[in-house]
Amino acid sequence: MTTTESPKRTAQVRVPVRGRAWWIERRTLGVVVGCAVAMLVLGFVGLSFGSSWSTPGEVLGALTGTQPSVVIVEWRGPRVVAAILFGAALGVAGAIFQNLTRNPMGSPDIIGLDAGAYTGALLVMTVFTGATTTVAFGSVVGGLLTAALVYALSRSGGLSGMRLVVIGIAVNAMVTALNNWLVLRAELEVAMAAVGWNSGSLNGIDWDDLILPFSVIAVLLALASLRAQALHQSALGDAVAVATGVGLERQRLLMVFIGVGCTATVTSVAGPVAFIALAAPQIGRRLARAPGVPLLPAALCGAVLLQLADLIAQMLLAPVSLPVGVVTTAIGGCYLIWLLAQEVRRR
Repeated sequence: MTTTESPKRTAQVRVPVRGRAWWIERRTLGVVVGCAVAMLVLGFVGLSFGSSWSTPGEVLGALTGTQPSVVIVEWRGPRVVAAILFGAALGVAGAIFQNLTRNPMGSPDIIGLDAGAYTGALLVMTVFTGATTTVAFGSVVGGLLTAALVYALSRSGGLSGMRLVVIGIAVNAMVTALNNWLVLRAELEVAMAAVGWNSGSLNGIDWDDLILPFSVIAVLLALASLRAQALHQSALGDAVAVATGVGLERQRLLMVFIGVGCTATVTSVAGPVAFIALAAPQIGRRLARAPGVPLLPAALCGAVLLQLADLIAQMLLAPVSLPVGVVTTAIGGCYLIWLLAQEVRRR
């Protein structure tokens, strides 16, 4: 969104906010509305689906309190909310890193941040046997240390998007090997829990599990929205960003912190959920036909993708519920092949 004084009326819509005239592209607005509707529809389906289907009347009754249902509110509700919240967080994290690297491959799961966050959580689980809050802290620290390593190695020969992605892939491989070694050295019960958690799953999430992640992600998304304009300016090039008054180093460090915080928070609760951060920003950008990678379409596309993947994971082998990471990896692998083919054709 911009506050341009003379926008193209045929291409933009005026949105008054606190006495200021904000303008948003009509196509972007259409994408936002379409994704919001899809998110609500998928959420309603998620509340209806289980070992037995609930009718729309039962779902509405449970939501309004006129027909209380523990299954819908206490079991299915947290899963639906987690899919929306975590999908949006991953979408924004992917958009941040794709803007910073100016590369569609620059997402947290590709450059090793997911694996680093998993390493931090895994160390807490296997070495310190910490509680949920401690695991979340270890996940954030692991993600930040991995991001710092990738960033430092990328700067050694001149920072560029492709260099950062290539170094991130190498770091991802090394951190993944370390994770495998930690699992092999752990006790059997801990190793089994860690391996299952590594698949990325929304199974068994309840409202208590969402209190801390909701607070953290809400703060991070608010910070990202405040710095969105500076982020898009820096994506146009260092010279343009400096000319418009953007402090590049401070901006990059803040956005890396936000991106890692979103990724690590999701990882600490659901485990590493692959490819949402890679696919959602690019799908949102292509739907909106935006020059950069806008944050709001990326967040909404991430929420829709994770909801859809979780429903597929529940229905595929019902009544057995698969980890959602299995589905996102399968879908994301196909998307990655298509994206690489597009990049090769463009070059």
